[in-house]
Amino acid sequence: MRQKLKLGFDNYAIRAFGWKAPRLIDYAAALKLDAILLSDPDVYESTAESYLKQIKSKADDSRIEIQVGMLSICPGSRLFEARRGTAEEQLRLSIRIARVLGSSVARCVLGHGDDRKSNGGIEARIAETVKVLKNVRSFALDSGVKIAVENHAGDMQAWELLTLIEEAGREFVGATMDSGNASWALEDPLHNLELLGPCALATGVRDSVVWESADGAVLQWTAMGEGTVDWKRYFARFAELCPNTPVQLETISGRPIPIPHLRDEFWEAYPKARLHEFMKFAALAKRGLPKQPFSAPPGVDTKVAEQEFQKTELERSVNYCKEVLGLGLK
Repeated sequence: MRQKLKLGFDNYAIRAFGWKAPRLIDYAAALKLDAILLSDPDVYESTAESYLKQIKSKADDSRIEIQVGMLSICPGSRLFEARRGTAEEQLRLSIRIARVLGSSVARCVLGHGDDRKSNGGIEARIAETVKVLKNVRSFALDSGVKIAVENHAGDMQAWELLTLIEEAGREFVGATMDSGNASWALEDPLHNLELLGPCALATGVRDSVVWESADGAVLQWTAMGEGTVDWKRYFARFAELCPNTPVQLETISGRPIPIPHLRDEFWEAYPKARLHEFMKFAALAKRGLPKQPFSAPPGVDTKVAEQEFQKTELERSVNYCKEVLGLGLK
């Protein structure tokens, strides 16, 4: 059954090319996609309104919906880039860019799984992020842009992100739902979808393979259809929970992530872990088989090899989504 869902990609999927916004839009158009998430502020050669309007016009001509993003808005996160200004300044800029480009959302993140081990744990980082969000509430509402906070790099489980959204205010904050990062945070992507789907404004979608190891498990992302996620079931439910939200492919393949949950100290970062949720993740690991990480072939320049690998993984995923899952409007 064909799902009437918009299909696009996050520019991070082909980050090795370093393309700017115009080239990325051309590429999305060539793949006959409906949307693109420009998650990196450096894709813009300028933030002047005149330049941004040219980008919007280019996307409109190709019938490409733009979503805008940035990285961390949590001052206490290891990912926060103070060189770009305060969290509020960075977020207001992202909202302004979104408004000019016609994006209804500004995607951002709290941080990284390592933030769970920081002083005060993830609850302290959530409190800092909520404070930043509340400080820009009026600006976001006046701009007509909602802020979409992602479950990113193992920082928050879905229930924790929901707590953040509720504390900040659903009237202007929602989720960027990342299926791959769900597995990093000990979740089954289908369970993550059930919790975040109703408030998902943006997405980051890729397949995952999880397998058992001596210390617990290993996660590695892969092209769509080559992992252990039941995508037909996933998108049937996706279409019910968030039918207007674009499916943004963010393939980050070939990068193994150890999850040593059999070590006692591992759980210090998850003092409120929910056993029934973890058991769904453990079931994924039971089904998975090890995959080889990416490495450049002998004699091939590493950057060139990464570019080819990233492009191939994304295009294979686009084809799977279109031909097997029936995603996309074009």
